[in-house]
Amino acid sequence: MKLSSAFPQRLIKVDNLTLSDHSYLNQADEIYFIKEYTARQGFSYSPTNSLILNFKKSMARHGMPDWHYKEAAIRTAAEEFRLALHPEALDSLTFVPIPPSKAKADPLHDDRLIRMLNAIRPEPLLDIRELIIQTESTEAAHRQARRPRPEEIERLYRVNESLTKPAPRHIALVDDMLTTVAHFQAAQSILSNHFPRADFVGLFLSRRVPYTSDPEDFSGGSF
Repeated sequence: MKLSSAFPQRLIKVDNLTLSDHSYLNQADEIYFIKEYTARQGFSYSPTNSLILNFKKSMARHGMPDWHYKEAAIRTAAEEFRLALHPEALDSLTFVPIPPSKAKADPLHDDRLIRMLNAIRPEPLLDIRELIIQTESTEAAHRQARRPRPEEIERLYRVNESLTKPAPRHIALVDDMLTTVAHFQAAQSILSNHFPRADFVGLFLSRRVPYTSDPEDFSGGSF
């Protein structure tokens, strides 16, 4: 599914100029993002930094005075995608959130992506499916001494068989941050094996700009 010609004003396509910024991307991948995040600069550096850091705020902050910033960031992210995606895309895509680092049974499991997707268009309902289940919790990728490779991540994934019918034809893999794209490739690999006739597109709220590191887990800040 080609989106670039339909939505050039908000969705930015990763092209040959930016492809090398993301280790595991190749020219066959169709990847779009809305904003750019500058790492190690904190909440006050830019509106995008504030949005991303609040969106990714740890579940350990739940119930704390700053928690409402995460709730606001989820609503803002949903609005960004609603404005970026044409109704035709909303009707035809199966939206699949890429799993977070913590498994569902983990108290720190963060459902921010599924909540954001559900808020894009409450009526009529979008085709949103948590098709990929992460079988065990890990450290967030940016906290690991060595970033995991796509095949290592894929070994932690399994397909949620209860959600596979009807078989999706156009799958949008959704995540908040475009970095090495190892998780996207792992998700695309396991689902393409399961749905060989499906095509895939990656939709990201933001991409990491070159020569920077990933977002830190800040505990405070403002939206």
